[in-house]
Amino acid sequence: MQENVPLITNDAVVFGILMTILAFVFATSSSSQPFWKKFYRVVPSILLCYFIPAVLNSFGVISGELSSLYKVASRYLLPTSLVLLTLSIDFKGILKLGPKALIMFLAGSVGIILGGPLALFVVSFISPSILGGVGPDEIWRGLATIAGSWIGGGANQTAMLEVFGASPTLFSQMIAVDVLVANVWMAVLLYWAAKPGRIDQIFKADSSAIQELQEKVEKYRESILKVPSLSDTMKIFGIGFALTGLSHLVADYLAPYIGQNYPSLSQYSLDSTFFWIVVVATTGGLLLSFTKARELEGAGASRLGSVLLYVLVATIGMQMDLMAVLDNPIFFLIGIFWMIFHVLIMLLVAYLIKAPFFFVAVGSQANVGGAASAPIVASAFNPSLAPVGVLMAVLGYAVGTYGAYLCGLLLQLVHNM
Repeated sequence: MQENVPLITNDAVVFGILMTILAFVFATSSSSQPFWKKFYRVVPSILLCYFIPAVLNSFGVISGELSSLYKVASRYLLPTSLVLLTLSIDFKGILKLGPKALIMFLAGSVGIILGGPLALFVVSFISPSILGGVGPDEIWRGLATIAGSWIGGGANQTAMLEVFGASPTLFSQMIAVDVLVANVWMAVLLYWAAKPGRIDQIFKADSSAIQELQEKVEKYRESILKVPSLSDTMKIFGIGFALTGLSHLVADYLAPYIGQNYPSLSQYSLDSTFFWIVVVATTGGLLLSFTKARELEGAGASRLGSVLLYVLVATIGMQMDLMAVLDNPIFFLIGIFWMIFHVLIMLLVAYLIKAPFFFVAVGSQANVGGAASAPIVASAFNPSLAPVGVLMAVLGYAVGTYGAYLCGLLLQLVHNM
């Protein structure tokens, strides 16, 4: 087991490395030097914030598995970031985005439900032995847990593990497929988020509602812009972390209470503490956007929220092991085909309804990545759009168990053919 111990195990050192990476990326991306200008025309800065930690994890310098940084970032920094990013949002503007956002999210869910069985069917021709296994080691049981993760999240994935009973060994292999394939797809989305206009032209998509929302938020920011004082910054962090504390307090009470007294609601992930943390933090931020607290945007509330979000980006990158594909390549082949089917269905629906690429990217990530990464992809288009990603991701918790269960039954059908 000694070979699995990373070079650096101290989280304080790891955090220092991640912050150095973020500082380097942002310093070079804003540089006037011709080399960096050309470089960042091709490679989006957010992609590097994500990919460099992934490389360090893959080569054993640091370890996302052994580090506690992702848990801290996702449980403490993410909800605070959501509060600060939603503080100045134009809620009516989000509603005006119309039904295309919801249609694309549901198209993404359908792509996951159908994509898994189709991928298993195709790969079974390449490697018929994939349909072997007995009882808990039958591959379809493990794939059903990926469906839970890719439509809802960790709670839905655990639910599918309980329902279909995959063996611990199979489940651990499926987690590797889940993390690597989902993170590679997220990297692709972050790349194209920097240049959505090309795809919108092909789809003949009308992105005017999205641009209108961006412009409205940006004009509001300019109207209240000021040089922030220490008092302003303390107020911003005070409100953000106070609401994060409140969201944990509510989650720590509500999630176990629902789990014990209303177990049937677990199918909606209502017994998941993370679900309630995200919902309460986002709701709190949206409610504050109707109060004078909204003026804190002028002192940089969303900018500080983006800082916290980028720390989360780096810790998500740490989870990615590029070498894991060598352990069981046939499982990854299923995962890759699965994601391709998901993407093709989304692109087809987007083309038919002329949906902007923003809805494709955020609708897909709201399924595959959930509340931890959907706002990251949304904010890669524009920080003011992060709340759209959160609101769409919350839908995933609601439909995740149903969709994953249906996908599991279809996977079983293909396995037994």
